Amino acid sequence: MLYYLYTLLDINIFQYITVRAAIAFFVAFFLVIFLMPSYILWAQKKQANQPISEFAPKNHLHKVNTPTMGGIVFVGITLFSALLCARLDHIYVLLGIATLCCFTLLGVSDDYSKIAHNKNAGICARHKFFVQTLISFILSLALYWTTLNTEFYLPFLKNPLFDWGWVGILFWTLVFVATSNAVNLTDGLDGLAAIPSVYALTSLSVFVYVAGHSGLSAYLLYPKVLDSGELVVLSAALIGSLIGFLWYNCHPAQVFMGDSGSLSLGGFIAYMAIVSKNEILLFLIGFIFVMEALSVILQIGSYKTRRKKIFLMAPLHHHFEERGLSENKIIVRFWIIALMSNLIALLSLKLR
Repeated sequence: MLYYLYTLLDINIFQYITVRAAIAFFVAFFLVIFLMPSYILWAQKKQANQPISEFAPKNHLHKVNTPTMGGIVFVGITLFSALLCARLDHIYVLLGIATLCCFTLLGVSDDYSKIAHNKNAGICARHKFFVQTLISFILSLALYWTTLNTEFYLPFLKNPLFDWGWVGILFWTLVFVATSNAVNLTDGLDGLAAIPSVYALTSLSVFVYVAGHSGLSAYLLYPKVLDSGELVVLSAALIGSLIGFLWYNCHPAQVFMGDSGSLSLGGFIAYMAIVSKNEILLFLIGFIFVMEALSVILQIGSYKTRRKKIFLMAPLHHHFEERGLSENKIIVRFWIIALMSNLIALLSLKLR
C-alpha cells in the first residue's frame, strides 16, 4: 500500500525497500506488543494451554497453564504489515505469504488437536508429515515455475557447481521439510527458537537484498535473483513481530508460539534460503536448529540400533537441562552460538 502512495502521490521515500522494511518492522513490533496481552487473556479463558509432554523434564510441569498458539498472532500481524508496506505484484512476496499461511494452518491444526485432547502428541505424525511434505512440494513446484535459478551453489564459492533442473523441486522440498521440523524441535524452552530465528531471518534478508540488487550482486559476485529484494519487507515484518512476541515469550513465558509459530518460521526460513541460493549455508545460518534436529536423529538411531542413548534426553536443550543447567543459561548460550554462526555465514558475502 505504501508503495502505491509513491506511485499515486509521488511520495518518493516509499519507493525504497529499506524504508518500507523499516516501517513494516516497527508496525509489526508495536502491534504485537499491543495485541498480545489481549490474546493471552482470551487464550486463558478458553484454556488454550500447552499440554506438557510426559517425556519432558520434570521442571516443565510449572508451565502447564501457559497459553499456546501465539504464532497465529505474530504471523497474522506479519501479514498485515506486509500488506501495508510490501509490493504485492512481486511473485516472491506472494509465495512468501503463501509459505507463511500454509505452514501456519498446519501448525494451527496440530496445536488445536493438542488442546482439544489435552495431549502433547497432536495430530497423527504420519498425517502431519504427509501434509508438510505436500505443502513443501507445491511451494517448490511454484518456485520452479517462476523460473527461479536451479543452479546449486556452495558457500564461499563464486560459481555454481551444477544445475539441478527439475530435481531441484525434490531438493527444495527436503529443505522445507527439514527446516520446518528443525525449528519445531528447537521450540522447547522460553524464547529459545525466537532469537535464532531473528538472526537467521536477518542474515537471509541481507542475502536476499543483495541477490535482488543488480549493483551489489555484480560487485560481490553473488547470484542475481530478479525482484527478490522486495522479500526483505516481508522478512522485516516477521522479525519485528518475533521481537514483539519475545517480550511475552522470554523466561518465564506468558505465551508459547506453538506449532503454528514454529512450523511457519521454519518454512519461511527455508523459503528465504532457497530464494537466495543459500540452501547449504543454511547449516550455518540455522546452526542451532541443525544441532537440535541432529540430536534427535542420533538419539533415535542409537537407541534403535544399539539400545543405548547418546544424550540424557533429546532434543539437545533437554540434555543440558538434565545435566543441571538452568533454563536461562541454556537459552542465552544457544543465542550466542546462533549469533556467532550467523556472523560467520555473513562472511561468505565477501569471502568468495
